[in-house]
Amino acid sequence: MPNLSRLAARGGSAPLSTVLPAVTCSVQSTLLTGRLPAGHGIVGNGWYFRELGEVHFWRQHNRLVRGPNVWETARARYPGYRVANVCWWYAMGASTDLLVTPRPVYHADGRKSPDFYTRPPGLHDRLTDELGPFPLFQYWGPTAGIASTRWIVAATRRILSTERPELLLAYVPHLDYDLQRYGPDSPQAVAAARAVDAELAPLLEQAEQQGAAVIALSEYGITAVDRPVDINRALRRGGWLEVYEQAGMEYLDPWASRAFAVADHQAAHVYVADEADVPKVRDLLTRLDGVDEVLGREEQAAYGIDHPRSGELVVVAAPDSWFTYYYWLDDARAPDFARSVEIHRKPGYDPAELFFDPADRLVKAKAALGLARKKLGLRYTMNAVPLDPSCVRGSHGRLPDSPPDGPMVLCSEPGWRPDLTPAGAVRAVDLPGLLLRLQGLEE
Repeated sequence: MPNLSRLAARGGSAPLSTVLPAVTCSVQSTLLTGRLPAGHGIVGNGWYFRELGEVHFWRQHNRLVRGPNVWETARARYPGYRVANVCWWYAMGASTDLLVTPRPVYHADGRKSPDFYTRPPGLHDRLTDELGPFPLFQYWGPTAGIASTRWIVAATRRILSTERPELLLAYVPHLDYDLQRYGPDSPQAVAAARAVDAELAPLLEQAEQQGAAVIALSEYGITAVDRPVDINRALRRGGWLEVYEQAGMEYLDPWASRAFAVADHQAAHVYVADEADVPKVRDLLTRLDGVDEVLGREEQAAYGIDHPRSGELVVVAAPDSWFTYYYWLDDARAPDFARSVEIHRKPGYDPAELFFDPADRLVKAKAALGLARKKLGLRYTMNAVPLDPSCVRGSHGRLPDSPPDGPMVLCSEPGWRPDLTPAGAVRAVDLPGLLLRLQGLEE
């Protein structure tokens, strides 16, 4: 990655001491608030909303985040401080001056069309006219690839050029894809790193020409895995998890279950209805192959994740393992969304959505037919996702076992003066202070 390497050579770099769970929404919220998940409340990419009796992933509204964001602290010291957010999470409803975030159109007949949301509203049409529609199907799913990063970088460059905000946040997703598909040590991972570095080159050059300081970082490191852990199936076999049936398909019944897991990469929140059952559930999970730690409330406090949204237990996978969300015991009874890219309907994260089902020789032809039906305005079902999770080769979520397994932070400024831990790392909670120092707004 020569362009990012040159950035680090101008300024500096260090490991980033991330948070548990090391997943997108939790870490990004820490980076912007300076709080651990126990403080900002984002305990994962999704959780069990106890007041609704439902599991929800990938909510978008910033009101879910507790505590002031770094730009709100900056505005208190510099009232004219302007901020733009391009695809960092919890953008909607945030107090930024500009924002761009993926937001599909969900049609009344069940179709889904790629689109995005902006503030101000007029920014949407300007970006569409210049860049074309947001490439949603290259942002996530079996066809996810460099096109989404290319669009995001182009949008970021236009905002940097025309708006010149004091702080511009840009999230590019490309390193999630082939590192999870093939593993972080694969040739595909190396190619992905080269590809994203090449796409970043014009943005980094533009920032340097405009005299902007640049911080480049990742939320987590992706490590090699080869063991999916069916945590909900273990709970169901133990008599703790309940389902209900409709049209021959089984659906998780969270509020009726005595215990169930919300799986999120290498971490899982386990919600136990009766506190008296926690020791029994904990014993079952401790004995489950692929489980490294089972954290009760006291242990959760040590990691800064003891929040009411967290499960009564938080389970951490072994280094070579990750958690599936699967709760059915017979694939014939799997819900129809299990074979689709349905990030909002699945009660857990599903990395198998990055693959076309290898067991179906006609899967790509069927997908093409579905897209053709979509273009004709007809309803369609895209049953392309495998139910065999063994294809997944990379994951994240647990804290790194060594610095090479973890994320990094790079800075273009020689005098960035980070406050390092004894291990020589920058703590994720210290990023807001670093941003303020670089702009001369520290207390």
